[in-house]
Amino acid sequence: MQFVESALKGAFVVEPERLPDERGFFSRTWSTREFAEHGLDARLAEVNISFNHRKGTLRGMHFQRAPHGQPKLVRCTMGAIWDVVVDLRRDSPTFKRWIGVELTERNRRMLYVPAEFAHGFQTLEDETEVVYQMSTPYAPDAAGGVRWNDPAFAIDWPDAPSVICERDRTYPDFVA
Repeated sequence: MQFVESALKGAFVVEPERLPDERGFFSRTWSTREFAEHGLDARLAEVNISFNHRKGTLRGMHFQRAPHGQPKLVRCTMGAIWDVVVDLRRDSPTFKRWIGVELTERNRRMLYVPAEFAHGFQTLEDETEVVYQMSTPYAPDAAGGVRWNDPAFAIDWPDAPSVICERDRTYPDFVA
């Protein structure tokens, strides 16, 4: 695997390396050792799937409050998404900055999302599936979020959402 650190320290785009042969290719998408060697949380507590019927579906921007921070590895296994993370670490030089990465079933890229980052995505195709590998268990009482269009972050989404749940649409303005 190739680990490419993003402009937000601790957030990585992970590119699986392909070992091709006459059948197709083989590729490793997880290695506790390789993730740990890059200083990433290599625990694996949960694996979750999000399936989305319609292009333009927006999920996010979610996080878990300390001490239940939830590092995750995100991969699109069917379709395509615009995957976004926002740095919510108040002591970080990139506080409130965001990055977006296109993850598709074709490019097989993954995005490592550290704790204390908000995460969300917008589907770029109908019938899109996203797999999350979580380093810590979900803690409902620690769940939080920021609004997808909060001016504090000015995230550049591909389109206005066609499907978004009430909770994600109505988070209050972020207060630093």
